[in-house]
Amino acid sequence: MSLDQLRSFVTVAEERHVGRAARRLCLTQPPVSRHILRLEDELGTSLFERRRDGMALSDAGARLLPVALDILRLVDTVPDVARDQSAAPPTPTASSARCIRRMQPRRDGPEAPVAPPRG
Repeated sequence: MSLDQLRSFVTVAEERHVGRAARRLCLTQPPVSRHILRLEDELGTSLFERRRDGMALSDAGARLLPVALDILRLVDTVPDVARDQSAAPPTPTASSARCIRRMQPRRDGPEAPVAPPRG
């Protein structure tokens, strides 16, 4: 799952049309469609109902939308947080925290501790 896929998903959900979403993202329609198809393939579910008059969120898409928005909002804060050491990092909502935990790679066996950066 990539941020580009999540951005395409959110933009198509907001615009309800792949062509308009592509224009907003400064892309052509094929890459946006590929992002959506790859995301759906990875998640194993359809995120949109394709209609003659555009796209409508499926039940799974409606559940994913607030989580995707949370993730993108958090990512947008990274540069500011990195530059301002006095700023507290943003707190994810409960739904985005659950999603982030599910996206982490699964490990067999005990978790290895993370070493602090050297420097």
